[in-house]
Amino acid sequence: MPSVIVIGAGHAGIEAALACARMGVSTLLFTMSLDSVANLPCNPSVGGTAKGHLVYEIDALGGEMGFAADIATIQSRMLNTGKGAAVRSKRVQADRVLYTAHMKRVLENQANLRLVQAEVTAILTEEISDGRRAVRGVTACPGGDFFADAVIIASGTYLAGHTHVGTVQREAGPDNSLPANALSASLTEAGIPLQRFKTGTPPRIHRRSIDFDELEIQYGDTEIVPFSWRTDYDKLNAITQVPCHVTYTNADTHRIIHENLHLSPLFSGQIHGTGPRYCPSIEDKVVRFADKERHQLFVEPMGRGTDEIYLQGFSSSLPAEVQYKMLRSLPGFSHAEIMRYAYAIEYDCCDPRSLTATLETKAVENLYGAGQFNGSSGYEEAAAQGLVAGINAASKLLGLPPLVLGRSSSYTGVLIDDLVTKGTNEPYRMMTSRSEFRLLLRQDNAEDRLIEYGRIAGLVSEDRYRAFTERRARIEAEKERLSHVNVGPTALVNGVLTEAGSTPLSSGASLSDLLRRPQITYKTLAPVDPARPTLDSRETESVEIELKYEGYVRRQKDAARRMEKMDDILLPDDIDYAQIAGLRLEAAQKLAKIRPRTIGQAERISGVNPADVTVLMIWLSQKRG
Repeated sequence: MPSVIVIGAGHAGIEAALACARMGVSTLLFTMSLDSVANLPCNPSVGGTAKGHLVYEIDALGGEMGFAADIATIQSRMLNTGKGAAVRSKRVQADRVLYTAHMKRVLENQANLRLVQAEVTAILTEEISDGRRAVRGVTACPGGDFFADAVIIASGTYLAGHTHVGTVQREAGPDNSLPANALSASLTEAGIPLQRFKTGTPPRIHRRSIDFDELEIQYGDTEIVPFSWRTDYDKLNAITQVPCHVTYTNADTHRIIHENLHLSPLFSGQIHGTGPRYCPSIEDKVVRFADKERHQLFVEPMGRGTDEIYLQGFSSSLPAEVQYKMLRSLPGFSHAEIMRYAYAIEYDCCDPRSLTATLETKAVENLYGAGQFNGSSGYEEAAAQGLVAGINAASKLLGLPPLVLGRSSSYTGVLIDDLVTKGTNEPYRMMTSRSEFRLLLRQDNAEDRLIEYGRIAGLVSEDRYRAFTERRARIEAEKERLSHVNVGPTALVNGVLTEAGSTPLSSGASLSDLLRRPQITYKTLAPVDPARPTLDSRETESVEIELKYEGYVRRQKDAARRMEKMDDILLPDDIDYAQIAGLRLEAAQKLAKIRPRTIGQAERISGVNPADVTVLMIWLSQKRG
């Protein structure tokens, strides 16, 4: 029986291990601590702008994160509801303890899967041909050597982890856990290029020390739309949501930060890793955005059974005493009690350009990377990569085709293509602006785009697939019905239109035509459409979005097909780019380093211009006669 070893039981490792085990491959999952499985060390939330899209995609492919997030939800909000459908993203506050407990229980009960607490200290490889090496297992402490047909590295921020709180520096993983110090040397020896990144987290405050009367309150949505189609809608909407709050920094906060910048490891040169551009520390924000009078901070509970409060937007590596001064300058925090100090953490990760589109390393066959080890940031980015790496590792061992998601198919495809093609010099964060086809990659149609892949991999059951096809049939039938139901300029119809701020009718129109108007929703038309069928809110949302944006979607699909045609043109693995006449030196060097799979991937490499792509196309056509 083929076997896989997964290193790390964070969000990437969990999805990778579950995918392998559920595909019938014997899987061994190592974690530094069984108490840190599925930990949420950075923030107690799942989803957010573009990240929510990833969670829906993970669920569509048969992953676990969306279902776990639904179970642990204490507040749910749909972001960007005032904007177009493409950028609406769901975000939930999660009960940290409940989320980790669910994931650990799922791992413990999964067939074909063993969960073991030990530190992996080395990758075992052997030469297979022409100097090329393949993975053969790992060395763990304790435990010794464990052999496997494939290994997936999902080390998170543990790899040579080093934390900073002012001048207090120590070798540590997240939440003061043990770091994985020995593995980096083994990876370098195996030919995996490593780089050094940094991230951070804010302090946790005791609830009793916060004056909530001074804060703005932020409630959840009245209707909770689940991440997962496995979730019981009524049960989820029966929960009592916990409110969050908002506060702001002020001139006094900024003064304290400026006066103590010399104590920040970020500015004193003690931190060498590159931090995330889109989630900087509070001291970095105050320096970079000196013109801003204040910065918004979100006051978020860590769960129902704890008094720990998370202060989103206030991550820092300043000394403990300075953290107190900064905190107590904030409205509502004049008596703040810190339960966990903010800290910055540096860690090793690979250069993702050393990976193929399947997330297999180029240097070592059957060795895969996922999550923050690949240079990304965020739970959702990690889980999406872990799922793809797990599917591909298992598929290769089982003799199945690989899963390579295109940029027009998913944000997961955009994420992986960006990493392996362009690389990253900072922790990569997914944003809707990174996609060329945002209107195609909406939350509401994640299953339409990806469930077939999950079914082929064996991660989506026939019952679930049948439910999907039935739902899809109801949506298509309703779109067809709306196109054939016509209404005239009656007092009722024009009254509904006028109340919605839309122009009254002077002649007949179909309900689908009316629904395409910006001011009109499916719910708006209910009084003039008494014969409509009973659909749930998720189905009516799909009907409305697909009709309203039909023309725009058609144009994006045409553009996507043009890109897919370029991605269908495969490049040989053994091209000597230096010998292609007319190819610029920079392009030849970049192409030789990344070794793209397709013409489409080649043209997305930084430093390869359209003229270089034309030269490649001519060379390829000549080679093929």
